[in-house]
Amino acid sequence: MNNIIDTKGKNCPIPVIMAKKEIDNGNNSFIVEVDNNIAVQNLQKLANSQNFISHVEENNNIFKVHFSKDSNETYELENCNDVLDKIEENKNKLGKWSVFIGKEIIGAGNEELGKSLMKMYFYTIAESDDLPKSILFMNDGVKVPTVNEQAIEHLKDLEKKGVEILVCGACLNFYGIEEKLKVGKVSNMYDITNCMKEASKVITL
Repeated sequence: MNNIIDTKGKNCPIPVIMAKKEIDNGNNSFIVEVDNNIAVQNLQKLANSQNFISHVEENNNIFKVHFSKDSNETYELENCNDVLDKIEENKNKLGKWSVFIGKEIIGAGNEELGKSLMKMYFYTIAESDDLPKSILFMNDGVKVPTVNEQAIEHLKDLEKKGVEILVCGACLNFYGIEEKLKVGKVSNMYDITNCMKEASKVITL
């Protein structure tokens, strides 16, 4: 019988951390119960990164995320091989540094100017030969990949080149813009913290 980890009512990254502990303890089949879509997406991302099969059951807004390494499981998974191959091709072109975005604008002062500077920053990065390994969005910064259309186009270009773009799910939920995310992956404090620790340097805007 699968071990069931109850994380209902707990904010990210707690469900992800608890699931990772099960994996680290050698448990190849378990279920994590959560009560929000952000946690579901983050748990599925963890499963994929750890070579686990995952599928989700929902009942009255309670989600059961199943983790398994049983090769006989036949749950349908999204085919993303083309995207993964493209990212793999570009990995050797990426630097070891990360960019942390904690607000919607660059600098202080005029808001419109700040948004324009953010757009120009990502355009400049996308056109350079030295690409960051990851771009991390938290707090007010999550508005950039949701509503700054011009910046979003440059971020999509960076993502196609293999740059990992992580967007704080709890922050999206706080601002009520979860459904507006146009580029990047919904993420959590656990993954964002790990990206920072692995980076040779982190540039904060």
